[in-house]
Amino acid sequence: MKLRRLLQLLKNPLNRWLKRLDWYIIKKFLGTYFFSIVLILSIAVVFDYNERMDKFMQHNAPWSAIIFDNYLNFIPYFANVFSPLFVFISVIFFTSKLAENSEIIAMFSNGMSFKRMLRPYMVSAGIIAVMTFALGAYIIPRGSAVRMEFSDKYYKPRKVNTARNIQLEVDTGVIAYIERFENFSQTGYRFSLDKFRGKQLVSHLTARTATYDTTSVHRWIIKDYMIRSMDGMRESITKGERIDTLLRMEPSDFLITAGQEETMTSPQLSAYIDSQRKRGFANIKAFEIEYHKRIAMSFASFILTLIGVSLSSRKTKGGMGLHLGIGLALSFSYILFQTVTSSFAVNGSLPPGIAIWIPNVLYTFIAFYLYRKAPK
Repeated sequence: MKLRRLLQLLKNPLNRWLKRLDWYIIKKFLGTYFFSIVLILSIAVVFDYNERMDKFMQHNAPWSAIIFDNYLNFIPYFANVFSPLFVFISVIFFTSKLAENSEIIAMFSNGMSFKRMLRPYMVSAGIIAVMTFALGAYIIPRGSAVRMEFSDKYYKPRKVNTARNIQLEVDTGVIAYIERFENFSQTGYRFSLDKFRGKQLVSHLTARTATYDTTSVHRWIIKDYMIRSMDGMRESITKGERIDTLLRMEPSDFLITAGQEETMTSPQLSAYIDSQRKRGFANIKAFEIEYHKRIAMSFASFILTLIGVSLSSRKTKGGMGLHLGIGLALSFSYILFQTVTSSFAVNGSLPPGIAIWIPNVLYTFIAFYLYRKAPK
């Protein structure tokens, strides 16, 4: 009885704010959204399997791994990436049907304003935005790790085996540099370690190789080394064949696999970016882009919903064909524009946060322009 009473208390204020017509539009919006996802993803899975079938057979991939490890994790990832496209298609499709059946004209005739009609659309967009962010930030990364592990084993290995010109801070005032690192031997060549006191260099170590000891955490074996120690105007040199030391770095810090950022949850991404930035590691642009993209993609639901309603709420002689064509062009241009601005961030032309949000800002202006031109 208490639970029923609580649900009733929650339902009553919602029903006062959302009327029967609002629930009708919300059900139409979300129903069309999920139907379009199922339809398009079914086609995508068939084409993807047809493309990869030879590789799967060549590597004797079991059906259980193909279905559960690959495609059950591929479907939510693909759906989240193209969520703006699905939102646009859904809004334009069912809103054009409402306009074609003169249902929108009936709403306006009864005194409903265009702004009031947007309420259920924005509620639906909010539901999709929350769902998109939760999936992208917390759930899909775990599935992506399984999917990429499957791809490495049965399709195409992505593992990085070498890295060049590595420089990072391993402790306060201690900078390590490796010219080339090879993963198969866990060895870095032309290694150097500089220690600073304030801005003054007090020690400079150079070595032919530095090998990571996999039996112990942060343990490195340095061979053929020379240490120059500076104390004011005095300098001493120490040479040796081998020295074991603990350095706060691991091969995983600089052997970054393509798509590795997709396997991290948003809290993990944030912690990793902060940690690597403090250590002076420069190769974190892909991680910053992924972090900001997850937030920007969620807000895109509101922007594209407003554009879709403004475009398709007017009854036209040609039906929904023109609306769908314009909607598809705008949604694909949004995804393309986001890809282009992301490449600017990778190349260092723009900060990742600004680059990722440029499409949202631009399409917000487009949305407000179309909103002002929409039938009132």
